[in-house]
Amino acid sequence: MTQADTDATDRLLLQRMSAGDRAALTVMYRGYHGRLTRFLARLTRRSDIIEEVINDTFWIVWQKAASFQGESRVSTWIMGIAYRCGLKSLRQHGSEPVDEDSIPEDRVPSHDPGDDRELRDWLGRGMERLSADQRVVVELVYGIGHSLDDVAAIMQCPVGTVKARLFHARVKLRNVLPGLAGETALSKEKLP
Repeated sequence: MTQADTDATDRLLLQRMSAGDRAALTVMYRGYHGRLTRFLARLTRRSDIIEEVINDTFWIVWQKAASFQGESRVSTWIMGIAYRCGLKSLRQHGSEPVDEDSIPEDRVPSHDPGDDRELRDWLGRGMERLSADQRVVVELVYGIGHSLDDVAAIMQCPVGTVKARLFHARVKLRNVLPGLAGETALSKEKLP
């Protein structure tokens, strides 16, 4: 299914939701849950608040379905709501990260379930070294596939700011990942 087809389906679901169709809400919730879980895990690093933020996001989507103006794709609109709900939750609950190992594996879906766990861990440790804004930009662009314009709409900032955050994130990852790979190799050597 193309992005245009997906967006057309999402727009129909929003129309149905605006008429009070709870089944449409259920379909949209299920369609976005995995993507939002992964995104919010990167944004908040707080496994204990992810479900709450997703529920808050879809409560707003339900309430605002009729007022969606169509100025962006539905997915961009929903990710923007999730981003703002995530930031609000961090302000309420604190931004101290929670150990990622406490997040059940099925709650942090991967695009390819057969991905190598070691590679995910290595990249995850690299992502931890980025600022929250840099992590969000990397996740939205590379993890979810949003365009720079979409990310700017989600984060409510200029495209130039998104480009700068992405540039600095890539530079930082380029500098820290080789060292982190060395740590992985050293820790494996210490194992019996």
